Amino acid sequence: MSDVFNVLMFICAFSLVLVGYPVAFTLAGTAIAFAFMGHWLDLFPLGHLAFMGQRMYGIMINETLVAVPLFVFMGLMLERTKIAEDLLTGMAALFGRRPGGLAMSIVLVGALLAASTGIVGATVVTMGLLGLPVMLKHGYNARFASGTICASGTLGQIIPPSIVLIFLGDFLTYAAQQASMKMGRIGQASVSVSDLFAGAMLPGLMLVGLYLLYILWTGWRYPGKCPPLVGVFEMEGRTRALMKVLVPPVLLIVAVLGSILLGIATPTEAASVGAIGAVVLGAARTSPRLMPLLIAGVAAAVVLVLLKIFFDLRFQRQVVPTSDAIAIGLAGLATLVIALASVAALGATGRSGMLQDVLKRTARITAMVFTVLIGASLFTLVFRGFGGEEAVKHFFDALPGGLFGAMLFTMIVIFLLGFFLDFMEIIFIVIPIVAPILIMMGADPLWLGVMIAVNLQTSFLTPPFGFALFYLRSVAPDSVSTGDIYRGAIPYICIQVLGLILVAAFPALATWLPQVLF
Repeated sequence: MSDVFNVLMFICAFSLVLVGYPVAFTLAGTAIAFAFMGHWLDLFPLGHLAFMGQRMYGIMINETLVAVPLFVFMGLMLERTKIAEDLLTGMAALFGRRPGGLAMSIVLVGALLAASTGIVGATVVTMGLLGLPVMLKHGYNARFASGTICASGTLGQIIPPSIVLIFLGDFLTYAAQQASMKMGRIGQASVSVSDLFAGAMLPGLMLVGLYLLYILWTGWRYPGKCPPLVGVFEMEGRTRALMKVLVPPVLLIVAVLGSILLGIATPTEAASVGAIGAVVLGAARTSPRLMPLLIAGVAAAVVLVLLKIFFDLRFQRQVVPTSDAIAIGLAGLATLVIALASVAALGATGRSGMLQDVLKRTARITAMVFTVLIGASLFTLVFRGFGGEEAVKHFFDALPGGLFGAMLFTMIVIFLLGFFLDFMEIIFIVIPIVAPILIMMGADPLWLGVMIAVNLQTSFLTPPFGFALFYLRSVAPDSVSTGDIYRGAIPYICIQVLGLILVAAFPALATWLPQVLF
C-alpha cells in the first residue's frame, strides 16, 4: 500500500506541475496532503514531519549554498555590463569571414560566458538579440542559427561555475554520507562542489569541441546554411579587439575558477570574489574616471593572494619573523586599497541604477530557487516516510545489469523528465532519492554527478518545455517559427547524448582532473 502512495505522489505532483501550478507549492502541498492521508490510513507516522525543522536548519547553515546568490548576482551584473555584446563583436571579427564563422563565435562566447556567469537565460536572450538577426540577414539557415544559439547558451550548466553543479555537489555530499553509513564505511571519500567543478571542466570543454566540429562539418558540407560574413563587426585591429574584449572576462574566470581549482578558495569565497569583480567591471563601464582606482584594487587583490601563498600572515603569534611582519603590513595596505576600490565601484554602479536592478533580480531568483528547495525537501521527506527509498532500491536491484542497468534507467528517466520539468525540479526531486542507492551499488559520486549534470543540460534543449527554446522564442523575430527553433535544437540534443555516452564510456573524463588537482 505504501508503494501505491509513493507512485500516486509522483503522479499527482507531476500532473499539477504540468497544469501550471507553482513547483515549490505543488511539491510541499502534495507532500502534506499525502502525509495526512497516510496518517489516517496508518501508513505514515505524522511525527516524521518533525524532521523538516532539521532539514530547514541544515539548509540555512549550509555555507556552500551561499555561493548560489553570489553567482547569480555575478551573472546578472555581467549581463548589465554588455560584456556579451563586446565578446560577440570581437569573436565575429576573428572568425566571421569563414563559413560557419559567426556560429563558431557564438559557441565560443557562450563558453566564455558560461565560465564567467553560468546564467542560461541571460546568455540565450543576449545571443538571440545580438547574433540571430545578423545570422539571418547574412543568409544563415533559421534552424541552424536557432539551434546554435540555444545550445551555446546551455553551456553555463556544465562549465563551472554553475548553479546546477553547486546543488548537485551539495546533494551528492549528503548522498555519499548516507551511503557510507548504510554500508558501514564511515570516513569513505565523498565529493565536494570543488571536486564537481573540476570534474565538469573536461566534459564541458569536450561539448564545446563537439559543437565546433558540427559547425565546421556543416560549413564544409552545407555552406549555404552558414555563409561567411563580409564587412560585419569590423574593429580597429585584432590585437586591440582581443585585449579589449577578452581580457576582462578571462581575468574574472581566472580569479573565480582558478582560486577554486588551485585550492586557494572555496566555491563560496570564490563566488564573493566573482561578485565584486563583476561590480568592478560594471563600474569601469559606467565611470571611466575611476579606472586608476579600480586597476589599483585589482592589482592589490593579486598582491594579497601572492602574499597569502608565500608568507604566513597570522599576526597573533609570539614571534613574528621580519619578513612575515613586512608581508602583514603590505597585506593590510592591499586590503585597504581593495576596500576603497570596492566602495567606489559599488557607488558607481549604484548611481547608474545598475546595482539596484541586479540586487532585486538576484533576490527574486534566489527566493525562487530556495523555495523550490524547501518544497522538494518536504516532498522527499514524506516519500522516504512511506518507504519510497527502499522501494526504489529493490527496483534497481531487480533491474538486469546491476549498476549499468540502474545507471541506464536513471539517465533515461532524467532525460525524459527533461522534456517536461526544469533542471531544478529534477535535481531536488530525483537526485536525493536515487543518488544514495546508486552510490551504494558502486557508482563513483564524482562521475555520477558529472553524468547527471551533462544529462540535465540536455533538458534545456528538449521540447516542448526546453527553457533555452522558450528564452530564444521570446526574442526571436517573427520570421523564425517555433518549429524552426525546435528542429534546430535536435542535432545539438544528439551531440549532448553523444557527450553523455562518452563520459559514461570514459569515466576518467570526469575523475582525472580532480585527482590531479586535489
